[in-house]
Amino acid sequence: MSQIALITGGGGGIGGAVARRMAAAGITVIVADFDHGAAEKVRGVIASAGGKADALSVDVTQAREVKAVVTDVEKRFGRIDVLANIAGGSFYTKRIEEFTWAEWKEVIDVNLKGTFLMCRAVAPVMQKQKSGRILNTASNYGVTGSALRTPYSAAKAGIIAFTKTLAQELAQDGILVNTVAPGPTDTPRVMGKESPEARKQRWSQIPMGRTGQPEDLAEAFYFLTTPESNWITGQTFHVNGGLVTP
Repeated sequence: MSQIALITGGGGGIGGAVARRMAAAGITVIVADFDHGAAEKVRGVIASAGGKADALSVDVTQAREVKAVVTDVEKRFGRIDVLANIAGGSFYTKRIEEFTWAEWKEVIDVNLKGTFLMCRAVAPVMQKQKSGRILNTASNYGVTGSALRTPYSAAKAGIIAFTKTLAQELAQDGILVNTVAPGPTDTPRVMGKESPEARKQRWSQIPMGRTGQPEDLAEAFYFLTTPESNWITGQTFHVNGGLVTP
């Protein structure tokens, strides 16, 4: 029986690449996204390539929806081997005095609260199995900070600390918990907002001379599902072309 992976934000640039990579390795992928159409599109691509996938809609900020999705997946497949929390985003770039509380809370909720709710719901499933991999998503900004992105940077720093703590809690249950921290990545959302000139300026700041591709990140997430990563937990994997080397 193949492994079962539940991926939030699976309809997005990085999430979709992760879903495709895991499916290519024979993992059955549950593509979960707030945008069900985007999730369905990724599912279709995987199915066309001969992989196994399903698409579900979920708002990771809503505990009831999170619980319903996890219960549904466990009932249908009997287990959840991998949880990849990729849903997130910075949404706003503005000075601290211009942020409203509602905007701040929105960013914190989608990134940090969503990660917590998904982990809380999936942990008991993995504890029963005595095995599992939880993959959270941070950002280089969670380490360096980023002017005009205070809530996003705070949320991603929180995810790094949350991951370290959860890894300690769940280690004796055979559950490994790690974080992938992407650097600048050419997702459709980023490409739609950034001019070619701004991208070239970014390249000059990155030692490897280019921004990342979603597939670059997908390899890091996939590695953390393999037997080769069996003794790795509580770690943050920086995938950024050398931009940040903490």
